[in-house]
Amino acid sequence: MKSILTASLLSIACSAALAGVTVKDAWVRATVAEQKATGAFMHITAPKAARLVGVRSPVAGVAEIHEMSMNNNVMRMRAIPAIDLPAGKAVELKPGGFHLMLMDLRAPLVDGQTVPLSLTVETADGQRETVEISAPVRPLGAAASHDHH
Repeated sequence: MKSILTASLLSIACSAALAGVTVKDAWVRATVAEQKATGAFMHITAPKAARLVGVRSPVAGVAEIHEMSMNNNVMRMRAIPAIDLPAGKAVELKPGGFHLMLMDLRAPLVDGQTVPLSLTVETADGQRETVEISAPVRPLGAAASHDHH
């Protein structure tokens, strides 16, 4: 019963809405003892055109927006300044594509833990707002591994 209640509360927390921006299915990949980086993944929907321009988390010394792409069979990962959020369309942050990187981790992240994330969204008129969410940590094998290590 406790796990059902916890899952329900996390679902509500991960559907945060400030300025109409919604975040669903957020999660963070667990780490092993000496690992200092991991990825965060989710679906973000903005009712009006906007951009995800920043991320912060107290569990990491550095948090960035990243993109993974394949170019001539070579995987490339890089920090990017923003991700466009087209009006009314869900943008998926996932392993192997756009994602958030949490680096310089202060401690290992374990399955069942929750990670607070502050997402900075900028609207077309330049106004910035912060969306606060709590993302559950999932086991290492939760999805294909494309994290930076």
